[in-house]
Amino acid sequence: MTFWKISALAAAAVLAGSAAYAGCGLKSGKVAFLGNDFPAVQDVVAGAKTCAGDGVTVSANLNKDYQKLQVAALTANPAQYSATHVTTSSIVPLLSAGLLRPLDDLVAKYGKDLEPQQLIKIDGHVMAVAFMANTQHLFYRKDILAKVGMEPPKTYEDVLKVAAAVKAKGIMPYPFALNTKAGWNLAEEFVNMYLGEGGSFFKPGSAEPSINNPAGVKTLTMLKDLVAYSNPDYLTYDSNATQALWESGNLALATLWGSRGGSILDGKGAAPGVVENTVLAGAPTVGGGKIPATTLWWDGFAIAKNVSEADAEASFVTMVHAISPENILPHSADAVWLVKGYKPTPASAGVIATLQEGSAKSYPLYPYMGLMHTALGDTLPKFFQGQQTAEQTLADAEAAYTTAAKAKGFLK
Repeated sequence: MTFWKISALAAAAVLAGSAAYAGCGLKSGKVAFLGNDFPAVQDVVAGAKTCAGDGVTVSANLNKDYQKLQVAALTANPAQYSATHVTTSSIVPLLSAGLLRPLDDLVAKYGKDLEPQQLIKIDGHVMAVAFMANTQHLFYRKDILAKVGMEPPKTYEDVLKVAAAVKAKGIMPYPFALNTKAGWNLAEEFVNMYLGEGGSFFKPGSAEPSINNPAGVKTLTMLKDLVAYSNPDYLTYDSNATQALWESGNLALATLWGSRGGSILDGKGAAPGVVENTVLAGAPTVGGGKIPATTLWWDGFAIAKNVSEADAEASFVTMVHAISPENILPHSADAVWLVKGYKPTPASAGVIATLQEGSAKSYPLYPYMGLMHTALGDTLPKFFQGQQTAEQTLADAEAAYTTAAKAKGFLK
């Protein structure tokens, strides 16, 4: 079985924080960054742009579909972008295609203040630098729970009970939501819940799929029970849509990324009563288990392999400056930052609570996990649309994965 040996960000390391290189000191170089579009990444890009001038250019393309662009953009020679936003999962296809530059020499030269916990090492080489931790967790409205006389949910079974009570009292017709947009988002919700059920995606010691089993069926059943309390258009819900529903005051409970906490609690665009009654809690467990039904993630940056040494060096220095305390700490509410001096804020409460549980799992970093994720995203909608049983859907997902894994040489 192929498995990358990767350094992990332990909860204690995340909570402790780290330092970063301060100051640009560049005289030339072209820096072009590709990344996701949400407040924390916008903060990083704003810091990067302070390095522009004196012969240095800094540009950025922030796009919620950035993962679809990465491989093609970095395959070009020279690459379209010199640096890219990477996460626990999005780094996988870039590593598989050999599109990232090892950073050991640049860390040695310019990263003296980076903490070991920030250095994402793959097979012993630094391939990325992490700047924030993230996970999905529960958001709930304490005023709505008070109206139905119920305690904050600790499990997804509790979430169902609260949602049923809210609906029964006529408070909200659709009191719950999570990111169930057909494709990547829906697959990620399966990954979270399946790990909470104690499931394994592959047979031990192999790349053979292993999701068509009782844990897989329980996962789909729980997700379908949950979306029964969502608006019927739930297969269109990504993070932006779910956040908008929350801010509109139309939800009592939601599973959202922790990185959305800051923009929800800032009150901008929120209906009256939403912000002061929003509570960010840890990720619930499921099925009587003790593992939070979520995955732990890091976000960071990597440098493209197909760029000149000058541009690679300028990009590394710029990005390390972008994640320095002086640039990041003014935006402490936007993420759980991995920088020296960061102190948890109310917006980070859900992420911190999930980390402190100590048993939440990192997103699986197998070279072929991306193929599994894609197969799930392509096949799961039929189950939620009532076209297939759970068993048939899982069989189709395994078949789609197997075809893709054989094409990539992971299976014979």
